[in-house]
Amino acid sequence: MKTDAPIGVFDSGVGGLTVAKEIEAKLPHEHIAFVGDEIHIPYGDRPPDQILSYALGITRFLIDRCGAKMVIMACNMSSALALEEARRMFPQAPILGVIDAGARAAARASRDGRVGILATQGTVNTRAYTRALSGLLEDADVYEQACPRFVPLIESGGADSPEAHEAVAEYTEPLMLGGYGTIVLGCTHYPFLADAIGRRVGPEVTLIDPAEETAIEAGEILADTGMLNPPHIEPVHRYYTTARPDEFAALGGEFLGKPLDHVEQIRWGVDLGAIEWLEKTVEQTTRSVR
Repeated sequence: MKTDAPIGVFDSGVGGLTVAKEIEAKLPHEHIAFVGDEIHIPYGDRPPDQILSYALGITRFLIDRCGAKMVIMACNMSSALALEEARRMFPQAPILGVIDAGARAAARASRDGRVGILATQGTVNTRAYTRALSGLLEDADVYEQACPRFVPLIESGGADSPEAHEAVAEYTEPLMLGGYGTIVLGCTHYPFLADAIGRRVGPEVTLIDPAEETAIEAGEILADTGMLNPPHIEPVHRYYTTARPDEFAALGGEFLGKPLDHVEQIRWGVDLGAIEWLEKTVEQTTRSVR
């Protein structure tokens, strides 16, 4: 694996750009290859085996086609359902998820073991944050709140709309009533609503963005393996979307506050393929590509 290879990052939409932004800030000399699978957004409404097949297919694209030296699943659903399978299937590169990173940051921040999670319905259904925090906090009290309106509002450019503020009030109310002093933004889209959420819950509540912790972990792994780019490298960031590049560039550029160059459309069945992974027994698995 080449040191100057990119870090691969993917999500179902522009939300994963929050992770890419943290990587850019903390690892300013690293190249980034980002895939937004917008044609299939939101992942949280899809069957688990479908999400698994998409996540594995994109991971293969980033490693084989983009030459990624590391892959980050900047998607909570992919992290919950596909991380371990991807690590077994692609041992040649470190593969990180955002759930464990977010749980570690929340465990450090929590004073009483009580942590609220704002996430998609799909991520809530997996109970992945509850499991992760239960392994970190002996007295963990985790409340997972599904927020189905958030992602469509953000992807449509309505992050600061009256509808978004209404949704924030609705979804944070149970956490406020329960007195949860630490809240994890359990979807990479949700940091785009962090200001609205922060105003609603107040300054005494700590908001955890897993993107920051994930970027720190990525840097530590690259440093430990001698794979960090040297400081003289001028980074190149490339963006791929399975939908319309112009719409991705416009919305992504608005969120990041800068133009997005090198946006390219990729197509399922042409540039990348979903990988079906059907587990037969503990010892035997079958894989096929479609």
